[in-house]
Amino acid sequence: MSAISVAGQGPTQSERTVDFPRPDRLVKGNPERHTCSLYEHPNMDCGIWQCEVGAWNIVFAPNKQEFFTVIEGHVRIHHKHSNIMIEVGPGEAGIIPPGFEGTFEVVEAVKKYYVNVAV
Repeated sequence: MSAISVAGQGPTQSERTVDFPRPDRLVKGNPERHTCSLYEHPNMDCGIWQCEVGAWNIVFAPNKQEFFTVIEGHVRIHHKHSNIMIEVGPGEAGIIPPGFEGTFEVVEAVKKYYVNVAV
């Protein structure tokens, strides 16, 4: 995993955690997900996240949102209540807004920077 540099503190590093989507939310596959949380603050956390190909349903809390930038790979995020879908690939960014419900699909194994913010 990589590090994130924090002004006044230098590069951060963390151990990686591994998990899988909840079985009741699985849509396709059972992808292994790796999270390396590199900076935490009361209203924000950020780091690097990697995942194998697969898809699962997501439900964001009304007080949580995420900004992310894909480093490698390709994801699609499908909105539950409309036919709107976004695709995000290397060098591109996406936002998952508070209260979002839909499907997170990893089309090609992905590595991304993420920033979760409590609102």
